[in-house]
Amino acid sequence: MYDTGLMIGHFEPLHLGQMRSILDAAGQAKSLHIVITAHPSPHPNFTITLQDKARWLQMACADLPFIHIHTTNEITLPLHEHFDNVNDEASIDRSIDKISIDRMSIDVPVSNDKLRRLIEALALPADTVLFMADNHPLTKSDIRDQLCLQVVTTPLQPEFDSYAISRNPIAHWSAIHPQARGNYTKTVAIVGGESSGKTTLVHKLANYYGASFALEMGRLYVGTDLGGSEVGLQYSDYGPIVLNHAQAIREAVAHATAPVTIIDTDFVTTQAFCEEYEGRTHPFVAACIDECRLDYTIMLDNNTPWIDDGMRSLGTPEARGRFEQRLIDIFARHHIQPHMIDQPDYDARYRQALLFIDQHIYGKTL
Repeated sequence: MYDTGLMIGHFEPLHLGQMRSILDAAGQAKSLHIVITAHPSPHPNFTITLQDKARWLQMACADLPFIHIHTTNEITLPLHEHFDNVNDEASIDRSIDKISIDRMSIDVPVSNDKLRRLIEALALPADTVLFMADNHPLTKSDIRDQLCLQVVTTPLQPEFDSYAISRNPIAHWSAIHPQARGNYTKTVAIVGGESSGKTTLVHKLANYYGASFALEMGRLYVGTDLGGSEVGLQYSDYGPIVLNHAQAIREAVAHATAPVTIIDTDFVTTQAFCEEYEGRTHPFVAACIDECRLDYTIMLDNNTPWIDDGMRSLGTPEARGRFEQRLIDIFARHHIQPHMIDQPDYDARYRQALLFIDQHIYGKTL
């Protein structure tokens, strides 16, 4: 058992194989320090910060007090893993990424200089050991002896290819650690006027993809706070409605079960109802539209039969057309471009929504 251990990685994303290596290292050291580095080639479809990665590991290790999490913008530290499993048919860009990472990992003079600075910055003892994957070049005897820290290996996790997971996290969703999945799911809002089939479509999509979802909060709010009728709805209610909706979205994303998370209506819809009923724009709702952006929006045309369920009031063709135009105007005001589905047949709408999500989130081609 070693007193102090050190493990370095970019953990982007944190996956189950990395956690198994962390647990193995933690079993060999009384105190394990994990340093999270910036990724040299981050995925263009996901904005991941050092703070995001620190949160993943802090939450994953919250009940393991002997594990300590640190961050650095440095990218030339010797990583725990060695990216040597790139397919021979990989693209030039992928090969360049691999080469740049490999050079960072095996440049001994640079590694020693960076490690000494890191040890000093973290105030770690001189006998700290450096944990590395069993196949890392720095574990070879002719190189290992040149390092300023003793190297201790962790077993390989062959079923988890960190390079492949990093390049295509959607294809490797099941390997991503649950704490990190919220940053790799994409939100899709289903919006439209009353009786356009939004909620039914939300449930169909959630079942198809096995996705988590957030329900329309305005309707729930009427039931929980207004006694089941909109007769008491007033301007001051729109703030609480969007707050509740934001929290529902946050929870759905945090517990994402698929690369897509489905949202029933959005803040734009809440603003549209406020302008329709109150005759004015709500500034707090407008702020939520801008600050709590959803990734994609699917808008359903108001060309389906209107069904009176006791809570709907915009059933005339004039009212339905006016509300739809109001939605379009608010989207334009906030620079949001919804994907319009105009098929009047419900099943056709469902098929169109599947096609959009498959193309834009799962990367499937026709």
